[in-house]
Amino acid sequence: MNTIWAPWRVEYITKPKENSCILCSAPADGDHLILLREKHCFSIMNRFPYTTGHCMVAPYRHIGHLLDLEKNEFTGILEMVKKIVSAIQSSLNPQGFNIGCNIGTVAGAGIADHLHVHIVPRWNGDTNFMPVLSETHIISEHIEKTREKIMGKLS
Repeated sequence: MNTIWAPWRVEYITKPKENSCILCSAPADGDHLILLREKHCFSIMNRFPYTTGHCMVAPYRHIGHLLDLEKNEFTGILEMVKKIVSAIQSSLNPQGFNIGCNIGTVAGAGIADHLHVHIVPRWNGDTNFMPVLSETHIISEHIEKTREKIMGKLS
């Protein structure tokens, strides 16, 4: 049996599960993983990332579909995606990105009721046998350290 040490997961496993939306509560509670706040949206590090530097951009308004965005929210989100991509590019130097939304549970949305855009940095060779054979992702850097690097490029 293989053992992968991931002590940060215990917080998720043991804490009481909230009935509230985590994308609504994060900005209200001053979540320390928030990277940037603007008028219509905010960005936050993904607590359970696919790769190092996986971030999300979400509107403050609790809406579940791209078609429900107002024009100023839509443009605000796209502008913030550009800022986060730029900061990740200069701080982590990925070779590519996956950027997109999962709209609806059947499309893979883990938080289906609150629209958000995933920004996933990618490197050549970052997919190996672990996710394919054992459904396990390896994150090579602590989320706090990654956050510091990205925040340093947003200032």
